[in-house]
Amino acid sequence: MIEKTLPAPASGLGAGVPIDELRASVRRRFTGTVAELKELVAIPGIAWDAFDAAQLDRSAEAVAALVRGLGLEDVQILRVNKDDGAPGGPAVVARKPAKPGYPTVVLYAHHDVQPPADLSLWETEPFTAVEKDGRLFGRGAADDKAGIMAHIGSMRAVADVLGDDFGLGVTLFIEGEEEAGSPTFRTFLQTHRALLGGDVIVVADSSNWKVGVPALTTSLRGLVDGTVEVRVLDHAVHSGMFGGPILDAPTLLARLIATFHDDAGSVAIEGLASSEHAVLDYPEATFRADAAVLDGVVLAGTGSITARLWDKPALSIIGMDIPSVAMSSNTLLPAARAKISLRLAPGQDPEAAMAALDAHVQRHAPFGAHVTFTPGEAGQPFATDTDAPAAKTALWALGESWGVPAVESGMGGSIPFIADLTEVFPDAQILVTGVEDPDSRAHSANESLHLGDFEKAVTAEALLLAAMNAATNRA
Repeated sequence: MIEKTLPAPASGLGAGVPIDELRASVRRRFTGTVAELKELVAIPGIAWDAFDAAQLDRSAEAVAALVRGLGLEDVQILRVNKDDGAPGGPAVVARKPAKPGYPTVVLYAHHDVQPPADLSLWETEPFTAVEKDGRLFGRGAADDKAGIMAHIGSMRAVADVLGDDFGLGVTLFIEGEEEAGSPTFRTFLQTHRALLGGDVIVVADSSNWKVGVPALTTSLRGLVDGTVEVRVLDHAVHSGMFGGPILDAPTLLARLIATFHDDAGSVAIEGLASSEHAVLDYPEATFRADAAVLDGVVLAGTGSITARLWDKPALSIIGMDIPSVAMSSNTLLPAARAKISLRLAPGQDPEAAMAALDAHVQRHAPFGAHVTFTPGEAGQPFATDTDAPAAKTALWALGESWGVPAVESGMGGSIPFIADLTEVFPDAQILVTGVEDPDSRAHSANESLHLGDFEKAVTAEALLLAAMNAATNRA
């Protein structure tokens, strides 16, 4: 295992690593790397059922072609079936076996992307990559086709500089359904466990702290969701004839939703974990600009911005089933539904959080309304052991590439499949890295990638691989 081969910082991280040569190789190839990224962006590979599956297959084939160019063995496009028997998304898996005594690193990214959504909000065509003001615009330019090219670019650099001296085993695992919720991920890991096992797993699907400052994502919030229905009538009735003694379902649903937060805007569901571990400063003005908060809107919760983002639960209503204004009539509606998304602080058990959410809606049923809670998906939170050798090496590589110290950053979002990785491969060290920044707008219109930081991300991964290789040579 890698714990036995990677040195502690006192042993000299970076010793024996040809830093300048690796940096020069990445720079020399960078124009071509960006050109290949643009070609990937042009493929609208979306894993949602409503979109053309042929484009997703085309995306996998394009990635496989790039991977074959690395000279890796056994490049395959694999998939497993969903619970309903339908095929899952196509994943690209390729391997370079480790030399005797060397550890294996798994490099993860995903080639599927989010739908473009409202095209009128885009300033460029979403599937035509456009360079502007030092950024590359296009759907998937950041999330996560840049992650794929970071892996490929770093592998090319270590091949250029280290050649046959590069003894690490490397497995590339490029998933094809992450944006659809990775429905077959756990089954895929279990089915292909022998192919995907490694000592270190690098997940290139996160963000840096800001442009010019790299980050290793060391914590992720977990997630549970579900649907609550409020019912007050057997059927709809006339709002004039019966209104007054009866409150309609949308009104009572609104009263129930109002109980989810206290007057300060903190989540008010009993039994949820919360802490104040975050130490990085995120100035309120910067956060407001990054999140596009309107003037005059008061921020919710208490504590530092980073603690509210990383260490505390957050609850949002992400959908409602009630008639639209255009379809409304003078009717007391018998039922209304809302979809609840609850982010969980590190250390929170998702099953306990789901039970707490269910208990809360039952306890706060307004005016005796019949309340039904239907649980949805659940994902574990994640925390990195930053004292582990791989994490220390990654922080060194990031700092060396950017020229400034890397920060240990939490993330308010969730990557539920990380829990599957930790459970299926409990001995692996997991590193969550990324190429995005706060203005990348992943999942939104005008998604973009900062090209300067992208080059540094490729360099950092090359340095990480070379440092692990050098550590094994010294062991």
